[in-house]
Amino acid sequence: MYEDFASKLAATMWADFDVTPDRDGPTAGVEITDLSTRVIDGNFPWTLVTVETDDGTVGVGEAYPSPGVHEIITDYLRPVLVGENPTDVERLYNLMRASLSGRGSQQGVGTIAISGVEIALWDATGKLLDLPVYQLLGGKMRDSVRVYADCHGGDAMVSSAEEGQTEETYRPEAYAAAARSAVDDGFDIVKFDLDVPAGHGGDRKARHLETAEVEHKRRLVEAVTDEVGTEAEVAVDLHWNFSPEAAEALCRAIAPYDVAWVEDPLPPENTDALAELGRRVDLPLLTGENRYGRHGFRDLIEDEAVAFLAPDVPKTGGIAETKKIADLAETHYRTLVPHNIGSPVATVASVHVGAAVPNFLALEYHARDVPWWDDLVAGDDLIDDGRIEVPDGPGLGIELDWGVVDEHER
Repeated sequence: MYEDFASKLAATMWADFDVTPDRDGPTAGVEITDLSTRVIDGNFPWTLVTVETDDGTVGVGEAYPSPGVHEIITDYLRPVLVGENPTDVERLYNLMRASLSGRGSQQGVGTIAISGVEIALWDATGKLLDLPVYQLLGGKMRDSVRVYADCHGGDAMVSSAEEGQTEETYRPEAYAAAARSAVDDGFDIVKFDLDVPAGHGGDRKARHLETAEVEHKRRLVEAVTDEVGTEAEVAVDLHWNFSPEAAEALCRAIAPYDVAWVEDPLPPENTDALAELGRRVDLPLLTGENRYGRHGFRDLIEDEAVAFLAPDVPKTGGIAETKKIADLAETHYRTLVPHNIGSPVATVASVHVGAAVPNFLALEYHARDVPWWDDLVAGDDLIDDGRIEVPDGPGLGIELDWGVVDEHER
């Protein structure tokens, strides 16, 4: 059994992190008794993580949608953390990384699993200490966090005006209608996918864009910016699909429209290519959802390759690791615009980071097409007029409606 394997390794590989420090106070005798996961069938499979303690406290987190997360948490991390004090979040984060050494603890699904547990540990710690997570991170810099609407693109756009008209959804008029819908809902930043079919064929394997395709995408941006005017900023997402020459041609074509940022114009591995593109175009670039931890962001930040960084809290290492990315970014005057495709749990975890750091612009909201998204949380809707008020309750400050969880569980 892995429990026996873990106990043997605990005496060697991660012994320095496997010793619970002495303490006094209200959390002195608290121990973790269980870790578990539940998957909700949203627009993505949202993996909720729960940490239970012997005094009845339950911390809730979320891991980025990924295969294998459940097995890593229950088979590998559970035996490592049971019996530990949940308030030692930093020590337990390092303990989890050490215990998964060689199994993805530096990046990939191992880091994703650790991220979900880390968020749950912060929630449990806040509940045990009767403090909100942002207070545990150093306090609150803002009362609410700005949220931007990801309107997707093509068939996936949220626009009542185009519902059921699939053949029309790649036209500029459809994009303009979706932008109007989001702005009327109170969002003052909207984002659209530009890596969509243009009706001109072409061979995408070479990451090239034909002239007609560039023109199609320019017209999409023109339609959206004409529609919203100064009511909202407009960002675009390219999803790593293009070569430097194609991305440069597209950026030059849409430069007159002053878009807020161009997201993921190139494949994510090559920081040098991204930095060179940034020097050649007059638009801000954004990337980061495929980077893990502050070490994964270091070259992006030190090379000042992009204007905006988009770590995903339940993917990149969790709450504290994202704050460390923000702190490192602040030394180069870079700004966070976190990626977020999660449920209210991942969203509010990101909100606490946004409350605690100065260089935080806006948080992605990716679920306007999930009508029951807010129903997962007891109480009022989280998003009001394009903002989320920072919760002041203990831990993450939200309580899940477990009946709704049951209803949508896979």
